[in-house]
Amino acid sequence: MEHLKTRFNKTMECKRMEVIQTAIEGLLIIEPRVFRDQRGYFFESYSERDFRELVSDVHFVQDNESQSVRGVIRGLHFQRPPYTQAKLVRCVRGTVLDVAVDIRVGSPTFGQYVAVELSEDNHRQFFISKGFAHGFSVLSKMAVFQYKCDEFYHPEADGGIRLDDPALDIDWQIPVAEAIRSQKDLSLPLLADLDNPFTF
Repeated sequence: MEHLKTRFNKTMECKRMEVIQTAIEGLLIIEPRVFRDQRGYFFESYSERDFRELVSDVHFVQDNESQSVRGVIRGLHFQRPPYTQAKLVRCVRGTVLDVAVDIRVGSPTFGQYVAVELSEDNHRQFFISKGFAHGFSVLSKMAVFQYKCDEFYHPEADGGIRLDDPALDIDWQIPVAEAIRSQKDLSLPLLADLDNPFTF
């Protein structure tokens, strides 16, 4: 299926951030306004006021952080209703390729994905609405990945699809056959075999 890695246009900006609309409804890239001088840099990594006005009217309740080494691929994950999650993700150390797949039945972009490189250098963030499966690959020696969720983690609501599903044809920018993956992720179903709880 066609992927939508680079098809996006800049749409909204304020003094503190710029919001980029991707080709899939519900997926937005956020570029903060970074102020640099001889001391280093400063930027607002999150403002609830600006986020609700320019991105989405969500209320985040949980922050998570993971550390991974080069070659790790995590995903593709989601939580089932009634505990579905919207996420705001970023990489604060190293570089990752972040991927969100549209799994909303009836969506015109069902089965398509957006891939965005997030790094400690570009400071980009990626907003992922409910109804997407999410994962990332680690392209640097090590990466620290952070994300906000608008619903608490519920292990009984765990869901996911195979990151190497041939129907998705995702280019993770590392060899999937050599990737470091969890046993849980290896046992996930293909998208076609998913008991899908999401509708557009």
